[in-house]
Order: sequence, then C-alpha cells, then structure tokens
Amino acid sequence: MRFADGPTTEASIEINSSPRDVWELVSDIETPVRFSDELQAVEWLDGVEAPAVGARFRGYNDRGTFQWQVTCTITDYREPELIEWTVEDVDNPVARWRFVVEPITGHDEGGPAPRTRLTQWTRLGPGPSGLTAAIERKPEAEERIIGRRLSMLRTNMEANLRGIKALVEGGGR
Repeated sequence: MRFADGPTTEASIEINSSPRDVWELVSDIETPVRFSDELQAVEWLDGVEAPAVGARFRGYNDRGTFQWQVTCTITDYREPELIEWTVEDVDNPVARWRFVVEPITGHDEGGPAPRTRLTQWTRLGPGPSGLTAAIERKPEAEERIIGRRLSMLRTNMEANLRGIKALVEGGGR
C-alpha cells in the first residue's frame, strides 16, 4: 500500500429508517463531531450556513499530542443521497470524504419498515499532509504508516455510523 496509489477505507451500516431521516444527520457537518475522537469542531466559512457544492467549512482536529485545522470544500452534493468534500486544495486534496445514503430495497406499503444503508468513505491524497511528512521521514515504514492511519480513520467512521444509527433509530436527534 503506497500513498501515491490513493489509499481508501470505508465503513457501512444498515439503519432501520428512511433515507430522508438519515440524510438529515448526514448533511449536518456537525454530526461527526458528536462521535469522533479526532474531529473536535467544525464551522461554516464565508457566511454559508448549509451544505451546497462550493460551500466551505473548517474542521478542528486533535490527536492528543497534535492539533490541526483544515479547510474543506463540498465538491458533490446530491440530496438525499451523497455529500462529498475535499480537504484543503480542491485540485490536489489532502483527502476526499463522502457519505452515501442508499435505500435498501424490499420495502413496500404495508411491508417492513424502511431501511437505509449508510456508508462513509475516504481517500487519502494526493496532496501533501502530516501523513506524507511522516512517510518522508521513514519511507521504509510507508505501508505501516498508511495502514495505521486508515485504521484510525475507519475506527472513527464506525463510531460515526453507530452514533448516527442510534440517533435515527432512537429518535434522539
């Protein structure tokens, strides 16, 4: 696994609710702050208050000994199915993130309650970041460095998805 290959990770969960109910939380950029042990806060930039292609927001992150902030731009927004944003430079991003909301087929009138599959996905790079700096310091450990970072990101994704599921199914938005 090499950084130049654009490593990715994702996590999915099934939620016993309609895509519309899931979308309400997914399209709120503050939702992941509630569940992540890394993302600490977000704020809209440029007077924007809602997601749309081109809207920007800042994320504040903390990994204990290292704190940083990033500017993100929404690059794809298709209500109620997909929101995607790039981190830092849109043309050479540090990372690209996405939530995908999909109805699970088989729900009919009078049949089982609606269900939704929620997926969170990310691709690292190709732009430079703290991860690329770590790889430059220890190029022989590139695969281990990337694997560890993807594992951390996936752990936070799983926490996000479990949290969203609990909020939607428990009605505690």
